[in-house]
Amino acid sequence: MTILYLLRHAHAGDPERWHGDDDLRPLSDKGRRQSERLGAVLAGWKEAPDLFLTSPRVRAAETAELVAAGLDARVVTDDRLAGPLDATVAAAIVEAHDAERPCLVGHDPDLSYLLGELTGGSTIPMRKGAFARVDFPGPVGEGEGTIRVLLPPEVIAAR
Repeated sequence: MTILYLLRHAHAGDPERWHGDDDLRPLSDKGRRQSERLGAVLAGWKEAPDLFLTSPRVRAAETAELVAAGLDARVVTDDRLAGPLDATVAAAIVEAHDAERPCLVGHDPDLSYLLGELTGGSTIPMRKGAFARVDFPGPVGEGEGTIRVLLPPEVIAAR
Protein backbone atom coordinates (compact mmCIF):
# COMPACT_ATOMS: atom_id res chain seq x y z
CA MET A 1 0.00 0.00 0.00
CA THR A 2 1.11 3.56 -0.73
CA ILE A 3 0.08 6.56 1.36
CA LEU A 4 0.25 9.96 -0.31
CA TYR A 5 -0.56 13.26 1.31
CA LEU A 6 -1.45 16.46 -0.53
CA LEU A 7 -1.22 19.92 1.04
CA ARG A 8 -2.24 23.13 -0.63
CA HIS A 9 -0.17 26.05 0.57
CA ALA A 10 -1.73 28.00 3.42
CA HIS A 11 -3.21 31.50 3.22
CA ALA A 12 -0.90 33.91 1.40
CA GLY A 13 -3.03 37.02 1.24
CA ASP A 14 -4.65 38.55 -1.79
CA PRO A 15 -2.55 37.98 -4.93
CA GLU A 16 -4.04 41.15 -6.45
CA ARG A 17 -2.43 43.21 -3.67
CA TRP A 18 0.99 41.61 -4.10
CA HIS A 19 3.22 43.79 -6.28
CA GLY A 20 6.23 41.54 -6.72
CA ASP A 21 6.94 38.30 -8.55
CA ASP A 22 4.09 35.93 -7.60
CA ASP A 23 6.59 33.11 -7.04
CA LEU A 24 7.97 35.19 -4.14
CA ARG A 25 4.61 35.84 -2.43
CA PRO A 26 4.93 34.70 1.20
CA LEU A 27 2.41 33.35 3.66
CA SER A 28 0.30 35.80 5.57
CA ASP A 29 0.20 35.72 9.37
CA LYS A 30 -3.00 33.69 9.03
CA GLY A 31 -1.19 31.23 6.75
CA ARG A 32 1.69 30.82 9.20
CA ARG A 33 -0.79 30.09 12.01
CA GLN A 34 -2.64 27.57 9.80
CA SER A 35 0.62 25.78 9.00
CA GLU A 36 1.86 25.68 12.58
CA ARG A 37 -1.50 24.30 13.80
CA LEU A 38 -1.49 21.57 11.15
CA GLY A 39 2.05 20.58 12.12
CA ALA A 40 1.02 20.36 15.79
CA VAL A 41 -1.99 18.19 14.94
CA LEU A 42 -0.04 15.88 12.63
CA ALA A 43 2.65 15.41 15.29
CA GLY A 44 0.14 13.21 17.12
CA TRP A 45 -0.65 11.04 14.09
CA LYS A 46 0.80 7.55 13.89
CA GLU A 47 1.08 7.69 10.08
CA ALA A 48 2.00 11.35 9.58
CA PRO A 49 3.98 12.46 6.52
CA ASP A 50 7.68 11.64 6.75
CA LEU A 51 8.82 13.83 3.85
CA PHE A 52 7.44 17.08 2.46
CA LEU A 53 8.06 17.65 -1.24
CA THR A 54 7.35 21.26 -2.05
CA SER A 55 7.03 23.64 -4.92
CA PRO A 56 9.84 26.21 -4.95
CA ARG A 57 7.30 29.06 -4.70
CA VAL A 58 7.79 30.83 -1.37
CA ARG A 59 4.24 30.33 -0.02
CA ALA A 60 4.41 26.56 -0.60
CA ALA A 61 7.93 26.22 0.77
CA GLU A 62 7.01 28.19 3.90
CA THR A 63 3.93 26.02 4.41
CA ALA A 64 6.00 22.86 4.08
CA GLU A 65 8.70 24.11 6.47
CA LEU A 66 6.22 25.16 9.16
CA VAL A 67 4.18 21.95 9.02
CA ALA A 68 7.27 19.74 8.84
CA ALA A 69 8.81 21.50 11.86
CA GLY A 70 6.00 20.11 14.01
CA LEU A 71 6.88 16.60 12.85
CA ASP A 72 10.65 16.89 12.64
CA ALA A 73 10.27 15.80 9.01
CA ARG A 74 12.48 16.66 6.05
CA VAL A 75 11.51 19.17 3.35
CA VAL A 76 12.77 18.84 -0.22
CA THR A 77 12.03 21.21 -3.09
CA ASP A 78 10.87 19.66 -6.36
CA ASP A 79 10.42 22.12 -9.22
CA ARG A 80 7.80 19.89 -10.85
CA LEU A 81 5.35 20.92 -8.13
CA ALA A 82 5.34 24.48 -9.49
CA GLY A 83 4.19 23.41 -12.94
CA PRO A 84 1.27 21.45 -14.35
CA LEU A 85 0.57 18.50 -12.08
CA ASP A 86 -1.27 15.32 -12.95
CA ALA A 87 -1.21 11.69 -11.78
CA THR A 88 1.76 10.78 -13.99
CA VAL A 89 3.87 13.67 -12.70
CA ALA A 90 2.82 13.01 -9.10
CA ALA A 91 3.77 9.33 -9.41
CA ALA A 92 7.17 10.29 -10.84
CA ILE A 93 7.79 12.72 -7.99
CA VAL A 94 6.90 10.11 -5.37
CA GLU A 95 9.04 7.47 -7.08
CA ALA A 96 12.05 9.82 -7.21
CA HIS A 97 12.13 10.32 -3.44
CA ASP A 98 12.63 7.77 -0.70
CA ALA A 99 9.70 8.19 1.68
CA GLU A 100 7.05 5.93 3.15
CA ARG A 101 4.46 8.69 3.48
CA PRO A 102 5.34 11.67 1.26
CA CYS A 103 3.37 14.90 1.21
CA LEU A 104 3.20 16.96 -1.98
CA VAL A 105 2.89 20.69 -1.20
CA GLY A 106 1.69 22.84 -4.04
CA HIS A 107 -0.91 25.05 -5.62
CA ASP A 108 -4.34 25.18 -7.15
CA PRO A 109 -5.95 24.43 -9.46
CA ASP A 110 -3.39 21.63 -9.83
CA LEU A 111 -3.95 19.95 -6.45
CA SER A 112 -7.76 20.01 -6.74
CA TYR A 113 -7.50 18.46 -10.20
CA LEU A 114 -4.90 15.93 -9.01
CA LEU A 115 -7.00 14.80 -6.03
CA GLY A 116 -9.92 14.09 -8.35
CA GLU A 117 -7.74 12.36 -10.92
CA LEU A 118 -6.06 10.12 -8.34
CA THR A 119 -9.41 8.98 -6.97
CA GLY A 120 -11.19 8.50 -10.29
CA GLY A 121 -13.56 11.41 -9.86
CA SER A 122 -13.85 14.97 -10.93
CA THR A 123 -12.00 17.91 -9.45
CA ILE A 124 -12.16 17.96 -5.64
CA PRO A 125 -11.67 21.49 -4.29
CA MET A 126 -8.71 22.00 -1.99
CA ARG A 127 -8.88 25.38 -0.29
CA LYS A 128 -5.76 27.18 0.91
CA GLY A 129 -4.29 25.13 3.74
CA ALA A 130 -6.35 22.01 2.91
CA PHE A 131 -4.73 18.64 3.66
CA ALA A 132 -5.62 15.26 2.14
CA ARG A 133 -4.54 11.65 2.53
CA VAL A 134 -4.97 9.27 -0.39
CA ASP A 135 -4.27 5.55 -0.05
CA PHE A 136 -3.35 3.33 -3.00
CA PRO A 137 -3.33 -0.49 -3.07
CA GLY A 138 -0.03 -0.30 -4.99
CA PRO A 139 1.93 2.56 -6.51
CA VAL A 140 0.39 6.00 -7.04
CA GLY A 141 -1.80 5.86 -10.13
CA GLU A 142 -4.71 7.56 -11.83
CA GLY A 143 -8.06 6.40 -10.45
CA GLU A 144 -6.41 4.00 -8.02
CA GLY A 145 -6.60 6.06 -4.82
CA THR A 146 -9.09 6.29 -1.98
CA ILE A 147 -9.44 9.48 0.05
CA ARG A 148 -8.94 8.68 3.73
CA VAL A 149 -8.67 12.26 5.03
CA LEU A 150 -9.66 15.64 3.62
CA LEU A 151 -9.25 18.48 6.11
CA PRO A 152 -10.08 22.09 5.38
CA PRO A 153 -7.93 24.44 7.47
CA GLU A 154 -10.76 25.67 9.71
CA VAL A 155 -11.35 22.25 11.30
CA ILE A 156 -7.97 22.41 12.98
CA ALA A 157 -8.63 24.27 16.22
CA ALA A 158 -6.40 27.05 17.44
CA ARG A 159 -4.29 26.17 20.45
